[in-house]
Amino acid sequence: MRPLFLTLALLFAATACPAFTACDRNDDPTTTINTPTGGSSNSSDNTGNTPGDNEDNDDNNGDSPETTRTMTLKIGNSTFTATLADNATAQAFAAMLPMSLSMSELNNNEKYVYLDQSLPVQASSPGTIQTGDIMLYGSSCVVLFYKTFSTSYSYTRIGRVDNPDGLASAVGSGSVTVLFER
Repeated sequence: MRPLFLTLALLFAATACPAFTACDRNDDPTTTINTPTGGSSNSSDNTGNTPGDNEDNDDNNGDSPETTRTMTLKIGNSTFTATLADNATAQAFAAMLPMSLSMSELNNNEKYVYLDQSLPVQASSPGTIQTGDIMLYGSSCVVLFYKTFSTSYSYTRIGRVDNPDGLASAVGSGSVTVLFER
């Protein structure tokens, strides 16, 4: 009887443990990451390669994700064009697009959301944040800044809204949903 009980206990522990390790501090029911229906979502294959590496991509008239460094942000009825930084963080972020992010308000100057996965980090202190900067704080917190201010914090640049006129009014004063797409 005892060996059967021990076997069942070990079997339960082996199957239950993955469920416990899948949760982390970023699980927040108010934070959502949605891929729009009908769209396609590119993702990294955890080898460091992003879509387009070592293959031809004719889906966008010869422009690969590495050469097309723009994305759009749709916020309510407003659309903004942004230029992606030329770094691994921006490439990894772009590979996740399109995605709709429910972003929370912080400090009356930024909207933020924690992603379910980490992105490559190469953080530095910009000294001054500019209106329209899209940054990564830590390894998984995407931040959209809608006001210029000085900072001592370190970020990894994802990109920048090309013409941020109207960005502050588009994001408003509370949480907002932002659709990022290529």
